[in-house]
Amino acid sequence: MNSNVKTVIFWVVLICVAILLWAVVRQGHTKPDRALNFSEFVAEVEAGNVKAVNINGSEVKGDFMNGRDAFHTIVPNNYPKLFDLLTDKKVAMTFNDPSSSGWVSLLVQSSPFILLIGFWIFMMRQMQSGGNKALSFGKSRARLHSTQQRKVTFKDVAGVEEAKEELEEIIEFLREPQKFQKLGGRIPKGVLLIGPPGTGKTLLARAIAGEANVPFFSISGSDFVEMFVGVGASRVRDLFEQGKKNAPCIVFIDEIDAVGRHRGAGLGGGHDEREQTLNQLLVEMDGFESNEGVILVAATNRPDVLDPALLRPGRFDRRVVVGRPDVNGREAILKVHTKKVPLGDDVQLSVVARGTPGLAGADLANLVNESALNAARQNRKVVMMIDFELAKDKILMGAERRSMILSESEKRTTAYHEAGHAVVAVRVPNSDPLHKVSIIPRGMALGITMQLPTDDKHNYSKVYCEDQLAILMGGRIAEEIYLNQMTTGASNDIERATEMARKMVCEWGMSELGPLSFGKKEEQIFLGREISQHRDYSEETAIRIDEEVKRIVSTAYSRARAIIEQQSNALVRVAEMLLEREALDGAEVRSIMDGGELPPMSGGTKAKDQAEDTQQVIRPEGGGGRRLGLSEGEHPAPA
Repeated sequence: MNSNVKTVIFWVVLICVAILLWAVVRQGHTKPDRALNFSEFVAEVEAGNVKAVNINGSEVKGDFMNGRDAFHTIVPNNYPKLFDLLTDKKVAMTFNDPSSSGWVSLLVQSSPFILLIGFWIFMMRQMQSGGNKALSFGKSRARLHSTQQRKVTFKDVAGVEEAKEELEEIIEFLREPQKFQKLGGRIPKGVLLIGPPGTGKTLLARAIAGEANVPFFSISGSDFVEMFVGVGASRVRDLFEQGKKNAPCIVFIDEIDAVGRHRGAGLGGGHDEREQTLNQLLVEMDGFESNEGVILVAATNRPDVLDPALLRPGRFDRRVVVGRPDVNGREAILKVHTKKVPLGDDVQLSVVARGTPGLAGADLANLVNESALNAARQNRKVVMMIDFELAKDKILMGAERRSMILSESEKRTTAYHEAGHAVVAVRVPNSDPLHKVSIIPRGMALGITMQLPTDDKHNYSKVYCEDQLAILMGGRIAEEIYLNQMTTGASNDIERATEMARKMVCEWGMSELGPLSFGKKEEQIFLGREISQHRDYSEETAIRIDEEVKRIVSTAYSRARAIIEQQSNALVRVAEMLLEREALDGAEVRSIMDGGELPPMSGGTKAKDQAEDTQQVIRPEGGGGRRLGLSEGEHPAPA
């Protein structure tokens, strides 16, 4: 039946029900009348007690004189003197057509059936409609992407060429299945996109939807689980039923770890709704009933918590790693995000790409946006290279907190602390190049010494780690030697140094205890993080581990102290120049340490925010830059 006809019927029934309810309510508010037999009626008329009557066939209704109760009676058809009697007694008479009252009585008698039919139509409409209406919570909430929507294609995706090749083959299979089937190949049932946050997994899925001329359903993993038991499994069944009706098609589940976590990891026992949802998903992907033509694409940044049965071939046949882009990938990503951004003549995206190793696609998109916002604040028509540099500093080191007022003693402590980091960073041979030193509070830090590697780093050597430990100790040593004090500003440095030294001993085998690993990490999949570390070594070994950690940190401390004592004059010059200018780049620090003089500041401003040496604007893999400050540092230890 047409939906418009259903709507008309629904409203007609609803109006009839409203009329009946109004009639019933009106009848309930009328005064109850008195029933008279015919003899009593005649006697009342002859006595002059009747004021008016209403005659409807053989039924007579009327009112007594003096406001008494109304009455009704039945008059026999063979009593012709009734009208004469009423006329003689001057009783007001009105007449009704008896045929019209039949419809009203019929409507009143059939009202229960009309109410039942109306309720049935209403419930059917609720059950058949989607959304959040009654009895629809078991339906899948997957959204079917139409061809009229703006398409995202593989031209809009850059920096993940290997992943694009894997997915382009899936699309080619959908377009030309005979090319693969004649050689005995079968289409993969599932593709799992794995990678850190912000690398473009969801964007790749949207590109698949734009490239493949097949129906594309998208849903989030959290959409399966509700408060009702069994809803998740019901939605999985409904999702694959929709997929089979539209086969061949692609189904994309974002953040599949919401329903695909390892079974048996629930806390507290009892029935786990997520496990039922996962079981149904496993059956639909590869069970007795095959779902030919339905390709499941899923994305997650936590593949370690997924159930092994979900990851086996036949369910997710392919695992596509969407990693952080290299320098060429970053340049391509920047070109994509700057298509609609007017750039100045001095902007070199290749230089920006070399200066941002470790940044994912979302980070680079944020970098371009911050650059455009900064240019708009300066009322410029185009985005200049200086805007990219300022945006990069803001992203890597945090926004400046110029409203934070520091006393002269705190400024001096910060300057010598950061100068200690900077001098050691310049003099140790295997560290990353010094990028910038600042005593302007940024983020949670009162001062920052930032190092950026000249190339992408994927692993770290022992000598590199030892140099980093020496740099971390430089701030505390400078305070001890030149200010004769110890402050809490070195707490984060000490914490990170101890953590790195313990990893060198217990995880990386970089100590005299040999290439051994100490401490097995126990992880609860349900929580998704480590909650304990199993101690699989003796008390004697624990003592040796503590001694070895202390030896490594103490050696780095002594090494840093020797460098600072040797570079005493250079450190004082760097600290005093920091107090004067508040910020120095790596080239300026090296020039000061070599005895050179810096040119006078332009405009008389203390803070220096200029474009940096482009060859030094590099960032380490996987973190927010080397942040060696008085407050919270944010760069993790090398892993």
